[in-house]
Amino acid sequence: MNRVPAMGEAVFPGVPPHRRPGEHRDPVAVTARPIRGARPVAGPVAVLPFDSEAFAAAVRAGGGEVAPLDENTRAVVWLNLDCAALGAVLEQHPAIEWVQLPMAGVESFSPLFDSQDDRPLPLWTSAKGSFAEPVAEHAVALTLAVLRGIPEKSRSTSWADPKTGVTLYGRHILIVGAGGIALEIMRLLAPFEVSVTIVRRSADPLPGAHATVTTARLMEVLPDADVVILAAAATGETELLIGPEQLAAMKPSAALVNIARGRLIDQDALDAALRAGHLAGAGLDVTTPEPLPDGHPLWTAPRCVITSHSADTPEMTEPLLAERIRANVAALRGNGAFVGIVDPVAGY
Repeated sequence: MNRVPAMGEAVFPGVPPHRRPGEHRDPVAVTARPIRGARPVAGPVAVLPFDSEAFAAAVRAGGGEVAPLDENTRAVVWLNLDCAALGAVLEQHPAIEWVQLPMAGVESFSPLFDSQDDRPLPLWTSAKGSFAEPVAEHAVALTLAVLRGIPEKSRSTSWADPKTGVTLYGRHILIVGAGGIALEIMRLLAPFEVSVTIVRRSADPLPGAHATVTTARLMEVLPDADVVILAAAATGETELLIGPEQLAAMKPSAALVNIARGRLIDQDALDAALRAGHLAGAGLDVTTPEPLPDGHPLWTAPRCVITSHSADTPEMTEPLLAERIRANVAALRGNGAFVGIVDPVAGY
């Protein structure tokens, strides 16, 4: 079920097997299908709220025309998280029918989604899935770090004895979320011969997972997990998903990894659990707030490593976002097979 691709074998259908050093790919792009229902009309694309030649070049590479914002604009590539500014653009230019957002997580734009929920357009697309490879790579790195005791060992100032750490091989992994990041985590974990349970909104089976359950059953499956990885979107349903009750249900030897959003975890409860000796440790790339203030208890919590939201660096994300923009501009002008379509009601 989690077979490792052979040397030189394509990992995803239609994707060449060989990479340049440091090259990431978008694993969800090949799954795009033409949209049904209201479809955006092709026309000039504005890159906002600031100029970016890299992303303008991506628009042109997709066959689009980059032009200043005016009454002819039909699409916007939006490059920051200023929801109010984007809302003003859409209000003043109602002919815009497609908006490309810059991040995988789009919770910052939820007020705008709410204000537009009675309109079939604009179509919203995000970067979801495009950053799956670098983020999944980081999730596996954090998992290994926690299981091997790297957080405490890295703080040591003298030789530690006895030796500590456990292996990842054969472990039971629970992943909350079923998007591109979760799929890539499973692919990277396959050589370790792990078993994977996916927790998602529906119980529909996910290829590669040994079991798939709904979020309502989270408490049932937490006690069996050796590693819990949070890779879900930040929504009202996932806020504080891991709190005192969930932490208590986890094995004392379990590792907790969060590469999603900080608000999925009750950080005070996590700090208390770690200081009480519960859990093998925690690997956090995301926190609430960000930046996490100097002096916050989690910085000194035992067996905790925090990596300051660096799972995907700008050097990694710029080419991936550019490729997402190129593909979606081509979809706008072609068959409508947009990648990363956002469901405004669900919020991701």
